[in-house]
Amino acid sequence: MSKSKTLFVGLMLFSMFFGAGNLIFPPFLGANAGTNFPLAITGFIVTAVGLPLLVLTALSFVEGGVRTLASRVHPVFGIIFTLIVYLSLGPFLAIPRNASLAYEMGLKPFVPDSPFALVIFIAVFFFLVFLVSLNQNKMVDLMGKIITPLLLLSMFLLVVAGFIQLKNGALNPVTPEYVHSPFLKGFLEGYNTMDALAALAFGIVIINTLKRQGVSDGKKIRREMLKAGLLAGLLLTVVYCSLGYIGVKMAGLESFENGSILLSSASLLLFGPWGNILLGIIFVLACFTTCVGLVSACGNYFHSLVPKVSYKKIALFFTLISFGVANFGLNTILSVSVPFLVATYSLTIVLIVISLFHPLFGGSSYVYIFAMIFTGIVALYDGLKAFGFTFGIVDTYMSYLPFAALGLGWIIPAFIGTIIGYGIHVTTRKSVTITKQSFEE
Repeated sequence: MSKSKTLFVGLMLFSMFFGAGNLIFPPFLGANAGTNFPLAITGFIVTAVGLPLLVLTALSFVEGGVRTLASRVHPVFGIIFTLIVYLSLGPFLAIPRNASLAYEMGLKPFVPDSPFALVIFIAVFFFLVFLVSLNQNKMVDLMGKIITPLLLLSMFLLVVAGFIQLKNGALNPVTPEYVHSPFLKGFLEGYNTMDALAALAFGIVIINTLKRQGVSDGKKIRREMLKAGLLAGLLLTVVYCSLGYIGVKMAGLESFENGSILLSSASLLLFGPWGNILLGIIFVLACFTTCVGLVSACGNYFHSLVPKVSYKKIALFFTLISFGVANFGLNTILSVSVPFLVATYSLTIVLIVISLFHPLFGGSSYVYIFAMIFTGIVALYDGLKAFGFTFGIVDTYMSYLPFAALGLGWIIPAFIGTIIGYGIHVTTRKSVTITKQSFEE
């Protein structure tokens, strides 16, 4: 594949990852990290960029994407896990959330507050999302050559203006949560972007895109996917650092409740009334490309499950579902979907990490099964807690888990489950070997 095609695939991948949440997290991190910003943003990049790249790498080694990967635990687990990932990331959270944020930042500041404005905007937004996702052969051209360069140009204007006009801004004191462990706090903020889950969905889009570009050999697909992933990762890193720097400088001027308010204030300070327009363009383009990627990912996956139903019909179905859900409001969407994502994310990380060591333990199902069981217990507990359930004394015992206060209580159970699974694998293999030798004798 030519270098230019690899470039445009990488740009498309960047735009799919870079949604509204990715705009908001880095500047707010910068504002809170203050003088500890370098360590904090490094931790953020490890999980917000490194983890998604690991997921893409793991997916490039298996035919069939995330379902094949999850089926190493059990075929039924593979189906259920993949359905939860696609439905939570797609029509029941990420797609409607991005559409709602596109309206909040792109149109709402310029029109009278009206429910009709929301409905009309979202209707037009999803119509365009459907049109772009409909023709997958043209997605690289539309997103890689046109939409993403416009998005990068808009952010370039914001960042350059910020670097020039805010260069003398005083650094804000470090907020308490970034005093002692800025790297770990940044690590957790990047973890909270949940882009590793998004990579599970986007992997199939990139693989299919590469195949349509004429790349069919497994090794070549892995190589091209790695190139595209590294380019997307590099762009994400540059953008995160730049937005974080703006947050660092803006924090010296006033305090902010969240990243969107910070960016709104920064754009107004840097460009006056035109700043809202520029920021609106950035949010709309970022949300649009992410929605296109997710609709396409859901369409590809469910078409592979039900080949008799065309990709076009499935993409239309998920677009309409997303349109309907978006009108329920962001708070309702988050209250229902976030617990599923909380429960799924830890399972995703463990599954990906183990798959990278797949050859070392011969792909034994025992390792996958016990790692998922031990992780799943904590993941289920965390998901139910996110729904608002309490469990009395169980809550007390769960709080004793290392890193539980950080939302990472699953780490040690996952490690223990992996060791137990590997121990059973080794024991079983030795038992089979001894039995075979006895039989031969």
